[in-house]
Order: sequence, then C-alpha cells, then structure tokens
Amino acid sequence: MFDTIITMFSYEFFRRAVIGGSLIALCAALLGVSLVLKRYSMIGDGLSHVGFGALAIAAAVNAAAPLEIAIPIVIAAAFFLLRISENSKIKGDSAIAIISTASLAVGITVATMTTGMNTDINSYLFGSIIAMSQKDIIICIILSIIVIIMYIFFYNKIFAVTFDESFAKATGTKANIYNMIIAFLTALTVTVGMKMMGSLLISSLIIFPAITSMRICKRFKTVVICSAVIAVLCSVSGLILSYLYNSPTGASIVITNVCLLIIFSIVGNISDKINAHKFSK
Repeated sequence: MFDTIITMFSYEFFRRAVIGGSLIALCAALLGVSLVLKRYSMIGDGLSHVGFGALAIAAAVNAAAPLEIAIPIVIAAAFFLLRISENSKIKGDSAIAIISTASLAVGITVATMTTGMNTDINSYLFGSIIAMSQKDIIICIILSIIVIIMYIFFYNKIFAVTFDESFAKATGTKANIYNMIIAFLTALTVTVGMKMMGSLLISSLIIFPAITSMRICKRFKTVVICSAVIAVLCSVSGLILSYLYNSPTGASIVITNVCLLIIFSIVGNISDKINAHKFSK
C-alpha cells in the first residue's frame, strides 16, 4: 500500500491535483461555515452554473482565456444575488434557483449549438481535476492565497455578520460590505473549483465540511478549523480512491465527504446522549 502511494505521488498530474484540490477545498470550507450558518449554502451551486454559462459562451467565441472571462461574470452574479435578495420580494433560495437554472440552460444551449459538448465543456460541467494544467495550478494558488488572506484579515467581521447581522449593524459594522466580501471570495473559489469538481458538484465542497464539523464542534472557530481539516482530508482521500479504483474524481471526493458526515453524525449523537444523561442526574 505504501509503495502504491509513493507511485501515485511520483506522477506530476497527481501532485498537481493534490495541490489544486486541497487549496480549493480549504477555501470552500472556510467560506462554507458562514454560508451554511447564514442559510446561503446553495449560492455555490448557483454561481457554478453562472460560471458554466460564461465558460460555454467563452468557448463558443473561441476566447483565449475562458477562465479569466468567467471570473468577473461570476463575481458580478454574486453581488447581484445579494442585492436582489436584500431589496426585492425574491429571496435567497428563489433568487439562486432562478439564476442557476437560467445560466445552466444558456450554457448548455450555447455549447450544443456551437462547439458541441466537447471535452473542455464537459470538464467544467463534470470536473476534471486530473487534467489540471500548470497554468490552472498557478491561477488556483494565486486566488487561494487571496481568499485565505482576506478571510483571515476580515475574520472578526465575518464572524459578526454571520451570527447576528442586525446586531453587527447596530454596533456600526458595515454588514453589507462584509457580505459582499464573502460573496466575492465565494465567487473566486467556485469559479476556480469548477475545473476540479465541475459545476454540478462544486457546492458539495462548501456544504459538507461545514455541516460535518457542526455535528461535533460547537464554537465558530473550532468549526472553521475542523471544516478546513475535513475538506483537505476528503479531497486527498477522494483523489487516492479515484486513482486506485478508477472512479470519477469529483464524485469520489463527495462520497468521502458523505461517509465522514455519517461518522461525525453518529459520534455527535452519542456525545449528545452522554451529555444529556449527565445533566439529567
């Protein structure tokens, strides 16, 4: 088994996949805690579909750098989602569903009528982390550094608007600005992560680690740290499983997240029963 792992890491494509996958999973997990607690976890799914639509259009016009075109479009969509949720009768999940399905429909239509559902389009729809190029890794590293630094720098404000936005506003915190920062960082993470997980599965990186860590951890900081560890662990484990059993990489990562969620849920339930029994005495 040890020899097999050594062999895996001897391949450059596998090392690139581990680096890119771990960084994207880490960023998604950090942001996922706030998004899940704010009941906005499906924003990742909506933005990924916007990204797919933008990439499909970029591919149709033979753009030299489709990812660079998609990033500002997804960021604009993230800001629009926040504004439409705050200032209209269309709230949260409904706004996400409308933009998500419309963008996916546009992307599929454009792709089918122009370049067809070729390898590049399929990689953004279903993910192709093993096919990440050196350029993809460089973009991934740069954007991940931006996300992690900004998250750490604004951590206290993000914590405030996550738990009690009304109180944060009352104390002078400009909650709208920090909501925009969360949306901006999420848009970056989702757009880059689409190459790894595909637009159909990228939201799992945002949702699963946060929910899994909440089964056991109760404090915000411990949930964030636990989510980050879980995300990286599941990313690497999913890659190894995909290599060993020739299974789809994105799906393998999601399955490892599901298994860990089940384990944490069982442990959390047992812990809750033990604590309840202690207090009842």
